[in-house]
Amino acid sequence: MSLSSILSAEAIDSAIKDCQAPDSFCPKKFFQLCGLNKKSPQDVKKVFGIIDNDASGFVEEEELKFVLQRFSPGARILTDKETKAFLCAADGDSDGRIGANEFQALVLS
Repeated sequence: MSLSSILSAEAIDSAIKDCQAPDSFCPKKFFQLCGLNKKSPQDVKKVFGIIDNDASGFVEEEELKFVLQRFSPGARILTDKETKAFLCAADGDSDGRIGANEFQALVLS
């Protein structure tokens, strides 16, 4: 599964360019700019599966660091501050990881 089958390359590029500077990544804004927030819940779960690199059913902090690279291989790694903020924004049950439903809730809210 490729993100380009769900999102346009232009929208992904625009979203990546918006957060090139360290500590400029905002998950909600990123998902709006790339158009993911306008997709179906099924498409959002497909994207979650791509971000969930180890296929554990959860996205942990280590995987979040590389979230931009899942959208564009040359993109930067998130800073520790951004990674922790992303985790806090999406981790509804405070278990230190993001499940598919938590990810979907963040993206579609």
